[in-house]
Amino acid sequence: MKLHQVEYKKYIKLRIFATLIDYTIYVIVFWLYVYCFGTKNGAGGYEVQGMPALPIFIFWFLYFMGTEAINGATPGHDICGLIVVKSNGEKITLADVFKRRTVDFFDIIPYGIPALICINNTPKYQRIGDLWANTVVVKKSDIIETEVDFQS
Repeated sequence: MKLHQVEYKKYIKLRIFATLIDYTIYVIVFWLYVYCFGTKNGAGGYEVQGMPALPIFIFWFLYFMGTEAINGATPGHDICGLIVVKSNGEKITLADVFKRRTVDFFDIIPYGIPALICINNTPKYQRIGDLWANTVVVKKSDIIETEVDFQS
């Protein structure tokens, strides 16, 4: 049996940088898609409506939820050496990722202020989505795995 012990740290700068990387990639793909497959609107820009807008949401789902569920981190978090785990150090599930990511709009969109306030005022340095999903963002080196053998 393996036991996990997690050392909680803020990593504010790394988390901000990882989020900036992730949303920069998402926004670039978003704008490229709209430019290539959208129609010109009256304001001189491009837009997609109806079914052609669906790939934008599918990409968000695959990029954020898919990579986090499979890898434990988005590409931005991976670049920064961060990983998302349950607060007891175990691997997260798709349900955990879903809970965590559905709160992104409230956590990150208003300049990340709610997330920063929450991270600075919780003992495990969790943002709102992490609190709901019972997850934490740590470095891989912050997880200490111990093998326990009950046979004697």
